[in-house]
Amino acid sequence: MIPAAVAAAMVAGAVWASEDIADQYPQSELYSKPVEVIPHVFSAIGATAPPTYENSGHNNNLSFIVTDEGVVVINGSASARLARALHDEIKTVTDQPVVLVINENGQGHAMLGNSYWADQGVEILAHEDAIEDFKEKSDQIFQGMQRYNRDKAEGTRIVFPTRSFSDKEVIELGGVTIEVLHLGPAHDPGDTQVWIPQWGIMIAGDIAFHERMLPIFEGTCTSCWIETFEEKLMPMNPTYVIPGHGHPTNLAQVTRFTRDYLVDLREKIGAHIDEGGDLAGAYYVDQERWKTLDTFEELATKNAGRVYEEMEWE
Repeated sequence: MIPAAVAAAMVAGAVWASEDIADQYPQSELYSKPVEVIPHVFSAIGATAPPTYENSGHNNNLSFIVTDEGVVVINGSASARLARALHDEIKTVTDQPVVLVINENGQGHAMLGNSYWADQGVEILAHEDAIEDFKEKSDQIFQGMQRYNRDKAEGTRIVFPTRSFSDKEVIELGGVTIEVLHLGPAHDPGDTQVWIPQWGIMIAGDIAFHERMLPIFEGTCTSCWIETFEEKLMPMNPTYVIPGHGHPTNLAQVTRFTRDYLVDLREKIGAHIDEGGDLAGAYYVDQERWKTLDTFEELATKNAGRVYEEMEWE
């Protein structure tokens, strides 16, 4: 049986995935109250819009796993205040302490809340490449958060993870096997997936998108992303997927809006290059198929330009 939280997301589709939906949990810094996706696994689903003062930077998913020996949190969050708000919600669910925080990448909404968790004495784990990426960009990321978050940035400081891993770290906690994975190159350096095989659930991070258009960053290898997705993620065949952004869903949905989108865009850009097209023309390749995704207007042309720059020299 599909859990209610997952089923609702599958049915709601684009209705839920709207940048125009107001804060769903105004009494909290969180954009939405955590939902129990499957027994013992919760996620506070962020806005699909960019980070703003109104959503307090909660535009990604903040998840946690409850075991008999402690709680594992996935994503430090975008600020110390936001991390505290998530902790307040955890305390309403369980008396178990938070024993580990996992940063799913080196972005601000994964790592800027680390300062709160460090002050609680909690260990923080991230992939070695994500740590290096955050160290390189942390001042810029922190200043960007201060600009949009203003007074809500109070109490946040830059804190790096206390533990790193390379390919895989297995955590045994309260009878639950939690596999912390780096399946390969995808959206960001050090993209991290959290896999609980006994429950069939993958907290996928930014390797997987479905309600909002995925962003392609400068330096992202889209062919590598496709390869990682097809050769590593798909064979694992998770029953439930919590993506980095958007509601819990299934493998078919994230395949459609991640792998299929990347393949489609690369095919369009490849044809454009074969016809002698230039960068200016690449921005206008046909992406109508994907226009219902949130952040389409912000990202579609940027994505096309970056894929052109990548494929021009392949």
